[in-house]
Amino acid sequence: MMTSPLAPAKFPDLPVIDGVTFATVAAGVRYQGRTDVMLAKLDAGSSIAGVFTRSATRSANVLDCQEKLGGASDGEAAIIVNSGNSNAFTGRHGDGSVMAICTGVSEALGIDQRRIFTASTGVIGERLEHDRITAKLGELAEALSPNGIEAAASAIMTTDTFPKGSSRTVTIDGVSVNIAGIAKGSGMIAPDMATMLVYIFTDAQIAQAELRALVSRLNEKTFNCITVDSDTSTSDTLLVAATGAAGVDVAGRSEFADALHAVMLDLAHQVVRDGEGATKFVTVEVASATDDADARRVAMAIANSPLVKTAIAGEDPNWGRVVMAVGKSGAQADRDLLSIRFGDILVAENGWVSPDYTEEQGAAYMKNTELLVHVDMGLGEGESTVWTCDLTHGYISINADYRS
Repeated sequence: MMTSPLAPAKFPDLPVIDGVTFATVAAGVRYQGRTDVMLAKLDAGSSIAGVFTRSATRSANVLDCQEKLGGASDGEAAIIVNSGNSNAFTGRHGDGSVMAICTGVSEALGIDQRRIFTASTGVIGERLEHDRITAKLGELAEALSPNGIEAAASAIMTTDTFPKGSSRTVTIDGVSVNIAGIAKGSGMIAPDMATMLVYIFTDAQIAQAELRALVSRLNEKTFNCITVDSDTSTSDTLLVAATGAAGVDVAGRSEFADALHAVMLDLAHQVVRDGEGATKFVTVEVASATDDADARRVAMAIANSPLVKTAIAGEDPNWGRVVMAVGKSGAQADRDLLSIRFGDILVAENGWVSPDYTEEQGAAYMKNTELLVHVDMGLGEGESTVWTCDLTHGYISINADYRS
């Protein structure tokens, strides 16, 4: 599979996060000749917070993680992830696979099962052959290293064309606090959250309740603002773990919140840039809506419209499709107050095409790989920004052949 043309030039150099080690292995869950399981081990006292899909058919792994995060425990912890099989819609067998993996990790690492968090990503509805994973746990335990985060990013990929990583370092009270995160995601991407697995680690110190509130708030402005194809997965998982090794309490510190937001937004953008078959990265801005909720309705209607997305793929400045998406969104709108811009180009205003606009301008702009669609509703103070990509034949090819 060719790497997305929107991919970063290389995987970033991520800082070592004291208090966490990584290992990967090729277990042959579905893929041959590549790593497909990653293990992260966290020191005792690490705070862990998460956000998950609200899909009614979410996987056994998601349900187990949600239950465990509601409990109180501060011993060592572990995160184990496999790619190739989502362990979703497999009934009691899915629950059994989660139990078997957690039992195995507990025995291999000496960690309380209540502090072991699993995730699976890949094909839905096929039994997970978890014995392939548990057979490799001893090998994983021996390979744990503080320098293994890049390999972990590769092990969790499915249809991704590149591993995704991001980091920030911020100085708080004279001490450097590091944040490093990895993600997988390419298709079945829509808010709430997406076919994403995201793992972010920091050496900051923060209580679980404060971390949970911060992650939930930042998620609404990052991972819940991206869409590739409007489909929501059974397996979405975002976990943020704070080891406390830096010795700096970051609760209520805006510097830390801003840095974590930057990592989450960067990873979210990378997921869109790796959208299946994507050739264009598209920012959709909506301003002056009646309220923020209406602005979001409009932004998502534009970003999820197959007609808008295919026009962008064909480099066709078909602004009428944007008008269509605004109208179908259900948000309050007034034709004669609406204005539309492609980048800095005023395309339409006052209920009609702008007198200064030419198709040649629009067509030239659409050749860019990074595009901005801006809609001003002219009604109020509401605003929203979301990110998406175009819809090409590549998306059809990837998903038509997904299980072949």
